[in-house]
Amino acid sequence: MNATLKFVDVGQDFPSKRDADERNRDFREIADRFAPPKASEQAGRCSQCGVPYCSVHCPLHNHIPDWLRLTAEGRLREAYELSNSTSTMPEICGRICPQDRLCEGNCVIEFSGHGAVTIGSVEKYITDTAWEEGWVEPLVPGRARGQSVGVIGAGPAGLSAAEYLRVAGYDVHVYDRHDRAGGLLTYGIPGFKLEKPVVMRRVERLKAGGIVFHEGFEVGRDATLDELRERHDAILIATGVYKPRAIKAPGIGSAGVVDALDFLIASNRKSFGDTVPEWDDGRLNAAGRNVVVVGGGDTAMDCVRTAIRQGAKSVKCLYRRDRANMPGSQREVANAEEEGVEFVWLAAPEAFDAAADGHVSGVRVTKMRLGAPDASGRRAPEPDPGSETTLEADLVIKALGFEPEDLPTMFGAPELGVNRWGTLRVDNKSMMTSLDGVFAAGDIVRGASLVVWAIRDGRDVSDRMHAWLKARARAAKVAA
Repeated sequence: MNATLKFVDVGQDFPSKRDADERNRDFREIADRFAPPKASEQAGRCSQCGVPYCSVHCPLHNHIPDWLRLTAEGRLREAYELSNSTSTMPEICGRICPQDRLCEGNCVIEFSGHGAVTIGSVEKYITDTAWEEGWVEPLVPGRARGQSVGVIGAGPAGLSAAEYLRVAGYDVHVYDRHDRAGGLLTYGIPGFKLEKPVVMRRVERLKAGGIVFHEGFEVGRDATLDELRERHDAILIATGVYKPRAIKAPGIGSAGVVDALDFLIASNRKSFGDTVPEWDDGRLNAAGRNVVVVGGGDTAMDCVRTAIRQGAKSVKCLYRRDRANMPGSQREVANAEEEGVEFVWLAAPEAFDAAADGHVSGVRVTKMRLGAPDASGRRAPEPDPGSETTLEADLVIKALGFEPEDLPTMFGAPELGVNRWGTLRVDNKSMMTSLDGVFAAGDIVRGASLVVWAIRDGRDVSDRMHAWLKARARAAKVAA
């Protein structure tokens, strides 16, 4: 009997979410995991279509229909091995990818009105089970090549490239400014979307495989880029983009107006049990506050939902477009609404009022309306005159996205080429920067994007670096 093609008789189902009143009190993931029969049942809804649009629209081109079929047939270890063959972090992508915009949003049976296969939930189930059953094998280095690689940045792009390069036989050293590896997986994404042991077990596997991590290491402070180039045969820059986009409005410098990443890092550090003075003294703690978050992306959703869990008095999300034009995941918006967040659509900050002590007291807001489409095709917001109002706020979180830092200056490498947006300029074919033997991948090249694209870029750049290093080794051998 065919284990798939059951979408006509079996309805779409997701793992059950904990009630909002319960999940608002902690930072655990909000959804339970599929029980084995339910995972097989939902995987069996796949139509096994001739052109798998789910795979086409996955940046990693995961073999989704194939591992869904194996899951439906109860061949779970084979499903894991196939899932793991194209992704270094399938259980992380299963948790945080915006499946509604990628694989599930392009599922053929979604178009037919039957509801997409719940691909992300099955992907999470497969690999979580693999960890529990001991199927996740240790990282085994390849035959030693006598060459070393330095990776700057321990986020998803850097970690993925480091794994592939270690398997290829290189000595790999990862440098990161934070005291824990993982980048935004560790410090930017809250635990209710991605519990931290899920990230840490990946990092520990890489360490056990011989990848050397230099944590708390800042390039430019602890070593210049040139000094790292002298230590290693090749360098990968995978720093991501961390500079917050600015808001230009009167009162923006008032106390209590903070950056999203500062707020999220403080919360995640607290969850690790760290001492966080800015959290303890209330500067980065929403408890008892009237919170306004400015922005409409996934980072804004992380901030509003974190503020709820910290015990905020009220939480409002201010976004200048309407719900249909919001860049963040619609599932995240729905989760936030369930948890008590109020969305103020078509509204933009005009100024930030401050009390006598200089602390923010309110946000003056102008209502917006959608005008003609902009260059990207989205309708551009424009002010609606005479619609000003004020929202009470004693904590304002700026979550308008991120831009690249000035790496040539930070790294002491003025010859490192950047484009007009400040991201690193690379050769499209080799993924090499303007400096010989220095490669770049992830958000520092493409701009703020998705974790799954960072993993894809890490996979691609490891291939380019491997080819370049092999050619260099051959040339050195001929010269000798």
